[in-house]
Amino acid sequence: MDLSKLRHEAETGLIDTFGQKATHVAAAPGRVNLIGEHIDYCDGFVLPFALEQNIIIAACPNNHDVVRLASSLGGDPVEIDILGDIPEADPKWSNYPRGVMQYFRQETGCTLSGFDAYITSNVPSGGGLSSSAAFELATATLLEGLTGITLETKTKALLCQKAEHHYAHCPCGIMDQFASAFGEQDRLIMIDCQSGEPTLVPFENPNLTVIVANTCVEHELSDGGYASRRKATEDGLKITGKASWRDVSAEDVEAAKEQMGDIIYRRSRHVVGEIQRTTDAAKALEQGEFETLGSLMYASHISLRDDFEVSCKELDIMVEIAQSVGSDGGVIGSRMTGGGFGGSTVTLCESCKADNIIATLTQQYTSRTGITPEIFTSRPSQGARLIT
Repeated sequence: MDLSKLRHEAETGLIDTFGQKATHVAAAPGRVNLIGEHIDYCDGFVLPFALEQNIIIAACPNNHDVVRLASSLGGDPVEIDILGDIPEADPKWSNYPRGVMQYFRQETGCTLSGFDAYITSNVPSGGGLSSSAAFELATATLLEGLTGITLETKTKALLCQKAEHHYAHCPCGIMDQFASAFGEQDRLIMIDCQSGEPTLVPFENPNLTVIVANTCVEHELSDGGYASRRKATEDGLKITGKASWRDVSAEDVEAAKEQMGDIIYRRSRHVVGEIQRTTDAAKALEQGEFETLGSLMYASHISLRDDFEVSCKELDIMVEIAQSVGSDGGVIGSRMTGGGFGGSTVTLCESCKADNIIATLTQQYTSRTGITPEIFTSRPSQGARLIT
């Protein structure tokens, strides 16, 4: 569904559910990360971009002290009292806007007024494409429109990250929210996660595109798998005695191998290797060295599979199929993307061969797993914005 149809669905849903015409419509994209996984909370570099797929929220003031939210996914509308502090509550999805509203109010000092809102999305949920960050950024951008207060982009992204930490209990790094906030058309976003500064990287070659393949296998990242790996990286850094992972070399990790033990050692080896792979990948892309870039993507997947242990059978199968298509079939490189434990792969390919690659991925993946994947192409798109 394209953006205009998604917007129409949101505006129609608002009328049908609450009898209100939209005064404000906000959109925010999901993101896919080309390379640089599980290092955004380790002072690393990451190279994501904003997808063409968005979450859209259509809204209108309701002259009450409650926010009423409804979604195209169904279920009864959710009412949120905004007079005092906004607590966590069921349903779980409502905690994303709850957290954003709470911290937006704290950041700006404003008094929120009630509004009705209807939410639509074509960002696959649970696909490792940061539908949660898109939801948070769409909410924050909507609040900017409703209050007339515009936040600095970095402040808005960090506010949304804070909401995810404390209301969704997922200790994510800055990549997801930064990608959704700072995205631009035909630009990747190289994020220095130590300084917190993004740099836009040109991705203008029309002969290249990205295939995102959702395996349709979903695992909650708040179930402890994410948190345990983050703690392992913190423990590993402490053992090295360095202040930041950016100061740690592969030799430092090897020297501390015995003290770390197997698990922390392998987690640490991934962090150091992935930071290097990401900077090398940005250089390879800039210089048009696509064979090198593809090799770095495959190496990233192997490290995530074996050292960080966040892949799964279905992700491995999808990457294996893409790799078997190979450069002759138009595939440059492929890897899992996102937090892992299910979700999606990202495959860089020649644009003219994308349809054939998608057909092969779909047919072979379905044959080997019994699961029908959700596969689409995307190029870098615009970040969170008001569209009315």
